Amino acid sequence: MTIGQRIKSLRRAAGMTQEELGAKLGLKKAAIHKYETGLVDLRSSTLEKLAAALDTTPAYLLGLEDPPLPAGAVPYQPTQRIPILGRISAGLPIYAEQNIEGYTFTDLNGGAEYFALRVSGNSMNAIGINDGYLIVVRRQDEVENGEVAVVMVGDEDATVKRFYATESTVTLMPQSTDPSFQPQIYDLRRTKIKVLGKVVKVEFLL
Repeated sequence: MTIGQRIKSLRRAAGMTQEELGAKLGLKKAAIHKYETGLVDLRSSTLEKLAAALDTTPAYLLGLEDPPLPAGAVPYQPTQRIPILGRISAGLPIYAEQNIEGYTFTDLNGGAEYFALRVSGNSMNAIGINDGYLIVVRRQDEVENGEVAVVMVGDEDATVKRFYATESTVTLMPQSTDPSFQPQIYDLRRTKIKVLGKVVKVEFLL
């Protein structure tokens, strides 16, 4: 499900028209239509306003968090244990220690391989990936442009960013409330880039 589809689904569940949702945000109906059909990219500030108006979180709209449970629902108890592999940077890339520091549990399944990493830094905090949080990663070698991925830069550095690739470059895009974080653009002829997996869930654990 895309961001636009999530917005549309939540809007309909709340019994709102596009015009009514737009009015809550100070926008025209046409703007909501563009968001729902994916005709425009959402800025982090707009994403936060949409999430608040739809009584959800930016992370859910981006597909990084499960939807809230209905009132009275009993949450499914996760049963799959996955390793926590040290820390990963959400600022500048840092060395990805492959030492297991512990384990967490997830209800994700489907035969895929998962691991968790603890985030260090705030370059992804605009979408709910904060310093000290855990991200659950599905191990895979490729991701679509615009997805949030764990990426190895060179031989030792790993980072979590929104991923964009062309034939010759890779751009790792921060999603931060701090404007000092800037896109990292790599020439594939000079720097080796390897996708380690796609971020599928964000968790806060002490």
